[in-house]
Amino acid sequence: MPNKHNDARRHHIPKMRFKVTNWASYEAGLRRRGSLTLWVSDAAIAAWRAAPRTTPGGQARYSQTAIETALMVRLVFHQPLRQTEGLLGSLLDLLGVDLPLPDHTTISRRAARLTPVLATALPAGPVTLVIDSTGLKVYGAGEWHRDKHGVRGPRTWRKLHLAVDAASNAIVAATLTITSDGDASQVGPLLDQTSGPIDTVMADGAYDGEPMYQTIAVRDAGARVIIPPRATAVVSEAATTAPTQRDRHIQSLAEHGRSGWQKQTDYGERAKAETAMARFKRILGDQLRARTLPGQRTEAATGVIILNRMIDQARPNSVRIA
Repeated sequence: MPNKHNDARRHHIPKMRFKVTNWASYEAGLRRRGSLTLWVSDAAIAAWRAAPRTTPGGQARYSQTAIETALMVRLVFHQPLRQTEGLLGSLLDLLGVDLPLPDHTTISRRAARLTPVLATALPAGPVTLVIDSTGLKVYGAGEWHRDKHGVRGPRTWRKLHLAVDAASNAIVAATLTITSDGDASQVGPLLDQTSGPIDTVMADGAYDGEPMYQTIAVRDAGARVIIPPRATAVVSEAATTAPTQRDRHIQSLAEHGRSGWQKQTDYGERAKAETAMARFKRILGDQLRARTLPGQRTEAATGVIILNRMIDQARPNSVRIA
């Protein structure tokens, strides 16, 4: 252990402890997450067949709801498309429902043209949004293969950008881009997916810059922006007469230090975005299975819908133990 001889003179911060006060209902909700009828619901079965076409062209057999349901079953239970087809077929047989079953080719082809919508109910009044991004693998040698055999083949990544409601922990907006797209460039598209007033937008230092504050001001002029300025940041020329939000953050950091600024702005709420990304990778995996970018975007959006549905089924009420 490095510097172990100075361990007794260090300032040790005790780990925070929490207790779940609604354990019975929370545990029941966790069990419901594994129910097949949660993902193949009565509403999905009722909307399984495609509506009659009113324009020239071929008539589709399966609605968008049917394809989305197949994708959700695939992601939740980590099945390839052929096994997903078999799982859906057996479930429809057990339910005694006479519905056509999309084959794996149809699911793959239709998935690339889907545009899933995040139907997330936000609480009334202004909300606090926490924004962050993470990387998802597309293809390439696995970690063990690379470490064991030294393989350095081509690796492709996609970047998933999320906006999380700090009050409910629900993901209210998501975009998937290539790795060369900067984090700050996706704040506008994320905010465009939300409706209603925004009280606060939080993000890490990668989003720092006056253009970011201007983008958020266009969406909601009264929104607070809490982003830690970079170490080299300096105040604007008008800081003494008309300081901007970024100027006030720089001045507060210089006066109170990083720890004091975090307490003053309640910056710890930003960790909820990292929690959402960890939940995505832990439940659905850190790799996208689709090969094309449109299909990958559909897969990522479907994964976000899955996480929100899981949160609705089981939401712990955690209180901190003093």
